[in-house]
Amino acid sequence: MFEYAERIKRLPPYLFAEIEKIQKEKKAQGIDLISLSIGDPDLPPPQFVVDALAAESANQKNHNYSFSQGEPDFRAAVVQWYKTRFGVDLAPDQVVALLGSKEGLANIARAYINPGDHVLCPDPAYPVYANGGTILCDGIPTPMPLLEENGFCPDLTAVDARRVKMMFLNYPNNPTAATVDARCLKQAVDFAKDNNIILCYDNAYSEITYDGFRAPSILEIPGAMDVAIEFHSLSKTFNMTGDRIAFAVGNKDLVAGLTKVKSQIDSGPPVYTQKVAVKALGSYTHRDPPEFLKRNNQIMQERRDLLVAALCTLGYPCEKPKATFYVWVNCKGDSMKFASKLLDAGVVVTPGVGFGKYGEGYIRITFTQPKERIEEACKRIAGAL
Repeated sequence: MFEYAERIKRLPPYLFAEIEKIQKEKKAQGIDLISLSIGDPDLPPPQFVVDALAAESANQKNHNYSFSQGEPDFRAAVVQWYKTRFGVDLAPDQVVALLGSKEGLANIARAYINPGDHVLCPDPAYPVYANGGTILCDGIPTPMPLLEENGFCPDLTAVDARRVKMMFLNYPNNPTAATVDARCLKQAVDFAKDNNIILCYDNAYSEITYDGFRAPSILEIPGAMDVAIEFHSLSKTFNMTGDRIAFAVGNKDLVAGLTKVKSQIDSGPPVYTQKVAVKALGSYTHRDPPEFLKRNNQIMQERRDLLVAALCTLGYPCEKPKATFYVWVNCKGDSMKFASKLLDAGVVVTPGVGFGKYGEGYIRITFTQPKERIEEACKRIAGAL
């Protein structure tokens, strides 16, 4: 029998894989499950993206290897998108193409983290920061509690920065759906600069927003370009989760370090996917979202309102999130037991403890299902509780 490497042994179970396994088992038993667990949009990509994918994949030249840093026209499109959307000026060598932002978030640590280095990881948080990024590089994940009383933002005045080399932040936030303003981001940038810390900012949900909220880029903050690298994806904005096309931008040296890692392990996303991404990003002609995204966000907002109203009626008050497609709910007890109770009723949600110690007592519910299914899920939840 072959033995896992010690770094693999240190990994906790990946909750989403466990949830997928349970769902398959239940479906095999003929049980109708309503999945409100994994953040995979159910809406299709816009038609012009589908058409472009057909056209670009039919071009034989687009099936050759790409560059590790990405195709020149893709990186140019990212530069233009950041200028249009955020007013941020970038050069093409400040952009690297990714096979989804998850890959980049893990590989940036491979470029800079040595065994024993400390990495500040939000808690609760997307598991890749502590697991795929830190533990698999033999780093030491150091939790930054995201507490409800602080608006799910880290209290950086309470953080011991000694031996810390890197910090992850993510807003709009998964799983809490919290958002931040420029003041909070300025504190993070100043903290990183004062302590010589690499700031990795996951901004995958910036375009999924409601009620007039516009999510910022950390690169809009003065001084951020000295310490920050920002990760973005077409997955949520264009409903292209399975196409695995994303990018990282920011500090030139940090982008170069990430590119150096990628040059050893992959040859960039498929050329035809990057060509499609050029057209997708080009749909932004000004700061406001394109019409298709406005329509999609309106659909999501209606689902959000339905879900939040039902939960409040059931005695589980929660705020309407300004962004993402998650509702973070105080379940008033053991999150695994609560999720198991709903699973028995045919509704899949994610227990908060799967996102870290400070996620216990909460559950994350997505609204990436049609309204009819959300209504049915709410009925089942009411029956279970």
